[in-house]
Amino acid sequence: MPVNTTPSPTAELLRVGSRDSKLALIQTELVVAAIRQAHPTLRVEIETMKTIGDKIQDVALSKFGDKGLFTKELEVALEAGFIDLVVHSLKDMPTTLPDNMTLAAITEREDPRDALIMAPRHSYRTLEEMPSGSVIGTGSVRRVAQLRRLYPTLTFMDIRGNLNTRLAKLDAEDSPFDALILAVAGMTRLGLESRITQRIDSVLHAVGQGALGIEIRSDDQRTGLIAASLNHRATRLACLAERELMRVLEGGCSVPIGAVAQWDDSVKCLSMQAIVVSPDGEQAVEASSEIIVDLEQDEDAQARALGNTVAATMRERGAERILQAIERTPAAPVPVPVSG
Repeated sequence: MPVNTTPSPTAELLRVGSRDSKLALIQTELVVAAIRQAHPTLRVEIETMKTIGDKIQDVALSKFGDKGLFTKELEVALEAGFIDLVVHSLKDMPTTLPDNMTLAAITEREDPRDALIMAPRHSYRTLEEMPSGSVIGTGSVRRVAQLRRLYPTLTFMDIRGNLNTRLAKLDAEDSPFDALILAVAGMTRLGLESRITQRIDSVLHAVGQGALGIEIRSDDQRTGLIAASLNHRATRLACLAERELMRVLEGGCSVPIGAVAQWDDSVKCLSMQAIVVSPDGEQAVEASSEIIVDLEQDEDAQARALGNTVAATMRERGAERILQAIERTPAAPVPVPVSG
């Protein structure tokens, strides 16, 4: 993670909030290491807690329809002053934050693509090789919608739990799953990259996937100065465009919106493509656009404007009809059968 070694503000202690899962802690420790490198005199402590999304493991995420599932408890602690800064997986953060909170920084993105993880008992390596009826485990409606469109002969089942729990379910002798779809970033950060059998280019990833978001209180100037050293320009611009697209389309974690924004530093161009797919894979709306960013003007505002433009185009092409239908009849992968 590139670090801006600007002088540290006067401070003795910074309290960083994190979910208590193994992956969340690894991600938080990456951020803390970068903070310590940029501000070596600062004492940093990590405070962990469980969110409602961590506590409820037997219900599909698509049933909640709330993107605050993995952030709310941390925001309560932040507002109360128990912690000064929260490290989130950016894809878990709502696009609209509480009035007294702000997204102070976005870290450099890990590979944002989705990954295919094949069961050890199979010799297949790609989705294309998998026979009809193969069962894919995922808790993401976005992934299911796009994959049903591309691979209509495959079957999808919901799966919950942290990455190690999901992998254990896949590897079990009586597993109902032939493969899982997980984020490349999480597998890489956990040191499990060798389990990836395919990095999937045909599926547009979740908004913010692969990046970490740093949330602070809006009026906390001291922590704002500290967090500023964590910003990665290319990632920030891309993710702000993606988040604006989702905000305008009013999508949450249970809505099948895929978006890929990319920054080309050589020509100062920010481009984005996006897709909304009905859960059955039958209907899809796509759009793309790009802008040359004026470095003399507000770069964040220009990135958000790109997201707004792509969202408007998708609305014109019928994206809202798909999203409204989902709101009336929320969809999810079929449930996993419960063994005796």
